[in-house]
Amino acid sequence: MPAGTSAADGIRVQEWALDALHTEEAWRTTKGAGVTVAVLDTGVDDGHPDLRGQVLPGKDLIGFGAGPGDRAWARHGTAMAGIIAGRGHGEGRADGVLGVAPEAKILPVRVILEDGDPARPKARGARGSALADGIRWAADHGADVINLSLGDDSATAHPEPREDAAVQYALDKGAVVVASAGNGGEQGDHVSYPAAYPGVIAVTAVDRYGNRAPFSTRRWYAAVSAPGVDVVIADPDRRYYEGWGTSAASAFVSGAVALVRAAHPGLTPAQVRELLVTTARDTPPGGRSDALGSGVVDPAAAIARGPDPVREPRPYTARYFGAGPHDRRRSEDGGVPTVALAGGVLLLVAAVVLWRRPSLR
Repeated sequence: MPAGTSAADGIRVQEWALDALHTEEAWRTTKGAGVTVAVLDTGVDDGHPDLRGQVLPGKDLIGFGAGPGDRAWARHGTAMAGIIAGRGHGEGRADGVLGVAPEAKILPVRVILEDGDPARPKARGARGSALADGIRWAADHGADVINLSLGDDSATAHPEPREDAAVQYALDKGAVVVASAGNGGEQGDHVSYPAAYPGVIAVTAVDRYGNRAPFSTRRWYAAVSAPGVDVVIADPDRRYYEGWGTSAASAFVSGAVALVRAAHPGLTPAQVRELLVTTARDTPPGGRSDALGSGVVDPAAAIARGPDPVREPRPYTARYFGAGPHDRRRSEDGGVPTVALAGGVLLLVAAVVLWRRPSLR
C-alpha cells in the first residue's frame, strides 16, 4: 500500500463497479432516498457499520439454522445489501463500502440458508415456500424493488407455480423484481429460477472491461448485465472481501433501479425494465444477446432519459420455460430444489481479505 494511503482509501479505489455504472453522475439527481429495496437472502447484519440506519425491520421465513452472531449467518445477504445501499462509515463516511443507492432503505427477508449453515444438509431435498412467501411479504410491506440474488440453476431446475404467481403479485403491486441470471455458464447454461419468470429483470455478469464473465449463464431471459467480477463486499465479520457472481450483478441492478425509482416514481415495473434496457450501454450487435442482455445497465442514462419516452411494453402473450423461444435445446425437469434453493447463483467469495480495521467490532 502506498505511503499516505489509508486502508479505507484502498477499499474505495477497488470499487470499480461504481464508476462502471456512472453512479457519480446519477447521484447529482438522487441517491435513492425514499425507496425501499427488499433483499431476499440469508439475512442482513443491521449492525454493520456500513449499513447502520439503513436496514428496516424484516422477516425470517426460514426459522431455523444459524442466527445473529454465528459465522454462517447473513454473510451473503449483508454483501448484497452493501452493494445496493452501503453508505460507508467513519468521518465523512469515507471508510468502507459505498452502495449504488446509499440513501435507499433495505428490507431484509430471510428465505435461504448460507452454504456453510450446519442446518443446510438437513434441509436438502425439502421443498419450502419461503421464496414465494417472501416475495409476497416484501410486496405487502412497502418494497419498491425486490432483489433476488439467488436461484436454482441445477440440471433439475424447473418453474414453481407458487413462485411465478408471487412474482406476478409483486409486479402488480408495483414492485420491480430483479434476479441473478445464474452462474452456470461453464456447466451447461441451465435455466435459472426465479430469473426466468416473466417480468423479472434478469441480470448477467461482466468484468471491469465489459466482457461477459465466463461463469455467467447465457439465456433468452437476460435483460441487462452489470459488474460481477472482483467486486468488493462487506461481511458481518467487519472485513471486506472480493467476490464474484451474478448475485452481485443483480444487486448492482437493484441499486440502479432504486435510483431510477427515486427519480421517476411514477414508472411501472414494466416501464422501469424498458427504460433500463433501452438506455444500457455497450449494446451487443443486433440489440441484445443471451450473454449480455441489452448491455451494461446505466442508471445515469436512465434517469436522464426520464419517463416521457418510456412506452408501456406489451403484456406477455406466452410464457416460456425450459429451452425458451430462441433455443430449442431440450430442458431438464423433474428434480426438487432444496429449501435453500440450491444456492446455485449465490455469490462466491474469494479467500483474500482486502482489509480489516481491528477497532470495528
